[in-house]
Amino acid sequence: MSQILITGATILAMDAEHGTTTFQGDILIDGRTIKAIGTGLSADPGAEIIDARGKLVMPGLVNSHTHSSETFFRGRYQGMPLEIWLLYAYPLLMNGAIDKRLLYLRSLLLAMESLRNGVTTFCDDFFDPPAHDLDRLGLVFQAYEDAGIRANISSAVMNIHTLDALPYAREVMPKELQDKLDFGPPITAGAYIDYCKSVFDSLHGRAGRLNFMIAPSAPQRCTRELLLACHDLARDRQVPFHTHVLETKLQAVTGHELYGKSLIAYMHEIGVLSRNATIAHSVWVSDDDMAKMGEAGVSIAHNAVSNQKLGAGIAPIRRLLDAGVTIGLGTDGVCSNDTSRIFDVMRVAGLIHSVSGPDYGQWVRADEILRMATIGGARTAMLENVAGSLEVGKSADLLILDLDSYSFMPCNDIDKHLVFSENGSSIELVMVDGRIVMKDGRLTTVDEAAIFAEIRELVPAHLAEHAELEKRNAVFEPVMAEIHRRASLQDIGLNRYQGDTVAGAGANRHWP
Repeated sequence: MSQILITGATILAMDAEHGTTTFQGDILIDGRTIKAIGTGLSADPGAEIIDARGKLVMPGLVNSHTHSSETFFRGRYQGMPLEIWLLYAYPLLMNGAIDKRLLYLRSLLLAMESLRNGVTTFCDDFFDPPAHDLDRLGLVFQAYEDAGIRANISSAVMNIHTLDALPYAREVMPKELQDKLDFGPPITAGAYIDYCKSVFDSLHGRAGRLNFMIAPSAPQRCTRELLLACHDLARDRQVPFHTHVLETKLQAVTGHELYGKSLIAYMHEIGVLSRNATIAHSVWVSDDDMAKMGEAGVSIAHNAVSNQKLGAGIAPIRRLLDAGVTIGLGTDGVCSNDTSRIFDVMRVAGLIHSVSGPDYGQWVRADEILRMATIGGARTAMLENVAGSLEVGKSADLLILDLDSYSFMPCNDIDKHLVFSENGSSIELVMVDGRIVMKDGRLTTVDEAAIFAEIRELVPAHLAEHAELEKRNAVFEPVMAEIHRRASLQDIGLNRYQGDTVAGAGANRHWP
């Protein structure tokens, strides 16, 4: 790969020295990496020169949590809490696995949309029932290799029956419905670890930017043995232990009903809270939970848009930051968000925490949101030495935005413009690993028109089949609605104002 010299840019490096302060300069890229940042830089003969006067150069955005398995369900659902939504997006009664070509296309489409909107790295925790399959996982890796994105990839694992991972389920669900949920023997910890080791041997590190991560679905959905085995392997291979914790109030109730303590306290007790642990959501956490998370060096993926659409609540971001928890931003899946744009998540996250209480000095600032979208997100993916900031020696994952656009006209404070004004429309160029993957409004790695045409041809039949699944699974909705209702009536002792700032002395009450 030859050199690329970006000259005369306004640079937002997001490194420890500059943070969200911008400066004027040049960036020299040699192959995959940033070789120099400064002024008056020169390049080898034959280098590509990019005149970036009037442009902003910044790190590529990181999507800390998404699910490619939802990509074809954009715009399909609304007005459902998580537990009911799951019946339709992730049906209990399933057909066979999605066609291999559709598996590839849904992954590719997510990567294409992400790159167009400035996401150069994402963490994809996709769902591919009924079994973990190395060849099918390889199709997802192939899609991301073809698109040119950087990714952590995994297929979520669980081995506790759905009805045993939910409080009240066995009590509420009629036996005739329970009898329909025969999923066969669950995967053992040993079998899943063997699968993971095969992935590490064959796919991990592909193209120098595609990695495997360990993704137990949630602590209440996995046996203790599986959680411990996953965590040990994640630490051994230095990859994330990526899981979902305390997204909804029902999950807060679940911990106390099943384990006599919060799910975070349970994870701490068995020893799976560590630097490797990346927790999606972290909405219904207590002060004690957050203290444990901060002490362990845990990261979270803040899914500000998805949590609002599913009515899950508002994560206590200021208190998580104060506790020392690393925070990245995630879109969650496309059918609980309906886009893969991190710029949308940045704007929502920059706004919703202003309802967290009257102490406006504690509201989350634009510069903090920008860190979550870049270097914070890279840390949640355990890629902070590779991506998330513009620094010599790091991979050249960057965006070039036009400052002569509506979002920056007139330009006052760039971090506030990026969080509250920009939506991705000002992006002119996207680079991943030193390769230009989007330029002048066109992806350079794939034929978008051809992919769209194939999706229009193949996906309608898949969606018609999924509609039949929705009808079959609708029989469970009254049960899930009752479980949701019962959980909503529980006093879990958090006593929070709008899901964030603690209000009143009763905030740390013990579980009754």
